[in-house]
Amino acid sequence: MAGGREIKTKIKSVQNTRKVTRALEMVSASKIRKAQERMKVSRPYARVMKQVIGHLAQAHSDYQHPYMTERADPKRVGYVIVSSDRGLAGGLNNNLFRKLLGEIRQWQEQGVEVDVVTIGQKASVFFRRVKVNMLASVTHLGDQPKLEQLIGVIKVVLDGYSAGTIDRVFICYNDFVNTMVQQATFEQLLPLPASDAPVSRHDWDYIYEPDAQTVLDHVLTRYIESLVYQAVLENVASEHAARMVAMKSASDNANKLIDTLQLVYNKARQAAITQEISEIVGGAAAV
Repeated sequence: MAGGREIKTKIKSVQNTRKVTRALEMVSASKIRKAQERMKVSRPYARVMKQVIGHLAQAHSDYQHPYMTERADPKRVGYVIVSSDRGLAGGLNNNLFRKLLGEIRQWQEQGVEVDVVTIGQKASVFFRRVKVNMLASVTHLGDQPKLEQLIGVIKVVLDGYSAGTIDRVFICYNDFVNTMVQQATFEQLLPLPASDAPVSRHDWDYIYEPDAQTVLDHVLTRYIESLVYQAVLENVASEHAARMVAMKSASDNANKLIDTLQLVYNKARQAAITQEISEIVGGAAAV
């Protein structure tokens, strides 16, 4: 059995760890409310953009935008991967990466090459060790990400799709369901999936000024940017929720460990006292 001094040192160490986990839990609990507010504020814009794009996708237009054209037998696919910059968020990032690696492996088995664009420090570090082609990355967005910080990496993917070097584009992020549930989500960005068209096919079209190509180029680019930005906000809220839950669990485990160590310390102290009394009694009997 370990000595009393050694056990006391372990108890002190666990108590210091508990202070850190409690502080992180409180910080995430305070930040998650603001993150949820930003996420909810941007959701109506993303929802309306989907409705507009759904109408455009079903319109009977003489001009067919490349973003709406399905390409058969893709040779190269791209992934926009959204992660957190910091750790201590439980299995939030690892669950997303593990699921994504399975999809990447399926594409590679079919002979399809994979390009990735990472948003967040964790994804950037992780996918540098994976056999995929990393086109661009952006990190340290903070708790209040700005769209201007994402335009660069989004443009890399859009340029690759427009040039024909990328045939499909997907976005991967953690969708915020509630404080206890964050779901690893994969959505197709390009070409526009059929699910983005909630209305039935119609034989009319919009009036475009100055022309359909200019208007659609602008609207569809803003649409892709809104989806990526919304995914980043969802992931920020998921990060704080996952960290709050993980740190609470760590604090609870620290309390249990302290109780266990305290019990061991009391037993060791009791055994030492009993041994001392036995030695005194034995010495007195010998005299």
